[in-house]
Amino acid sequence: MRMTVLASGSKGNATVVASERTRVLVDAGLSCRELMKRMAIANEDPAALDAILITHEHTDHVAGLSVLARKLRIPVYFTEPTHRAWVRQMTPRTTMTYAKWLEHVQKEKEARAALAAQQAVESESDTTEPGAPSITASSSWIGDSATDLDLAAAADPDPEVEDSPVAATKRDPTFLPAVEYFQPGTNFTIGDLTIAPFTTPHDAADPCGFVFQSAAESIRMAIATDLGYLPPNVKSALKRIDVLLLESNHDLEMLKDGPYPWAVKQRVLSRVGHLSNLATAEFLARDYDGAAAYIVLGHLSEANNAPELALFSAEEALHDRGSLIGNRVLLAQQAAPLTPICL
Repeated sequence: MRMTVLASGSKGNATVVASERTRVLVDAGLSCRELMKRMAIANEDPAALDAILITHEHTDHVAGLSVLARKLRIPVYFTEPTHRAWVRQMTPRTTMTYAKWLEHVQKEKEARAALAAQQAVESESDTTEPGAPSITASSSWIGDSATDLDLAAAADPDPEVEDSPVAATKRDPTFLPAVEYFQPGTNFTIGDLTIAPFTTPHDAADPCGFVFQSAAESIRMAIATDLGYLPPNVKSALKRIDVLLLESNHDLEMLKDGPYPWAVKQRVLSRVGHLSNLATAEFLARDYDGAAAYIVLGHLSEANNAPELALFSAEEALHDRGSLIGNRVLLAQQAAPLTPICL
């Protein structure tokens, strides 16, 4: 099996996991062009990808998703809540300027005034001409509705007829070649890869991490980033892992003294935020089983962390457990792909 971290950090995340016969991309948080460039640098063939898996809908994990999926014509795997959340954030929102709103209000006033004048004339006609037919309440209601419909049509004209698949995808940024749903806690397969998704605590619709295992090998690889703490289900999922991509997002003191607004700092520090160097080190010292040949520290904050601090913190935690001294700790980068890890 092989893991290639193409990018990891707050500006974009993407990782290729491959077995002998299957190759998947976990997250597509860079532009399509940049993802293709990173894969070329890492000697990963984009045309060989079988699917894209999405951990959650935040922009740094889905920025290039729709364009890449359409270009490669491959399916995208989401949880259903994550897919719905992604569709909502990708759907263009119609807004009305203040000038347009004033124009709309003025038209409504004019329509009501015209209707009132018409009713006054009809009322006078009923008084002076007893034999003339009167306007019923239902006909008045129909006229009012027609006015409303005319206004609505002017504000929201009918969409153009979709005359080609290309035009349809341009109008619909959420169009994907195929969508497949999975549920955290329930294994599924793509080719010869068995994938075990697990729920993670993060401020997204339905965030998750993944454990990958090849049908032909007993090698297991895991991705666990974007989580505010390590609950029992995550600790359990990260047992017997050979290559572990684990978040080490921030240094606590750098975050507290850093440039982020206080509200953002509170979010990062919360139980649905991101793991600190200290939290990652505590996991490695207390709960990690020592099985991994490689531990990759990922999603490092450029503003609130330093690679040296994250690396020192993790290595010190492992050093305190002499039996784990052989674990190799690597740092995933934001600006360049990591050398592929092959087992």
